[in-house]
Amino acid sequence: MNVTGAQRLARLIIDGVDHTRNPLPRKWQNRRVIPWLGPDTPFPPVATALDEPNGLLAASKDMSSRRLLEAYHRGIFPWYGGGTPILWWSPDPRMVLLLDEFRIARSLRKRLRQRVMEIRADTAFRAVMEACATVLRPGQSGTWITPQIVRAYTELHELGYAHSVESWREGELVGGLYGVAIGRMFFGESMFALEPDASKVALVHLVAILRQRGFPMIDCQQETEHLASFGARPIPRVEFADRVAALVNSIDPSGMWTTIPEPEIPHDQTE
Repeated sequence: MNVTGAQRLARLIIDGVDHTRNPLPRKWQNRRVIPWLGPDTPFPPVATALDEPNGLLAASKDMSSRRLLEAYHRGIFPWYGGGTPILWWSPDPRMVLLLDEFRIARSLRKRLRQRVMEIRADTAFRAVMEACATVLRPGQSGTWITPQIVRAYTELHELGYAHSVESWREGELVGGLYGVAIGRMFFGESMFALEPDASKVALVHLVAILRQRGFPMIDCQQETEHLASFGARPIPRVEFADRVAALVNSIDPSGMWTTIPEPEIPHDQTE
């Protein structure tokens, strides 16, 4: 489902209330609805998320750093469009990248050895988010990265939880990604590229950083062919929830990422 579809859906199935003041379509009248979360309302169990659309769990008005941290501790993420309530998701299955299964295509390995880009971390977090919001991918009609989202994640960054990995060329930011690290679990959020392979190069260096810090897994949220090409694969939500519960409670120092190790670039790996 795209952002526009999520916007329409939010007006239909939040507590069974029609927020457009029109009768609910017949196909939704007998369906299970999602709860509305107040500022202090805990998230419901992820097992109660809807089957259609896959993983829709709850809605709220609150997008504070506290609410975000509570969500990520449970493997829940926000995704919505401007003009709608904040929608919270926990799809089943869940796309993840196990770092032991990470693979780099031959063409990208060649690009990495050329070292045409400078890689930095946590030097332009807000700029990376804003670029992710404005550089649309093929088939993408809108963005969920609203000003409210940018403010909330920037606050997480200042608290040492959210991080960016950036690709620079001749002093210009040409690609990058950002996500949230809690304990030894990394939750990927979005990436962008203004030059070929710029976001892919950033991903390779993200994996190097996470390996150095003892992180075994990246949450990729939803299935895409792009992420599958790097070795990402879906796992059942119950397995994902168990892994997250263990990893977010692991000890890992927060704060900015100040060192970037050299990535492992295999010489004999096939595509």
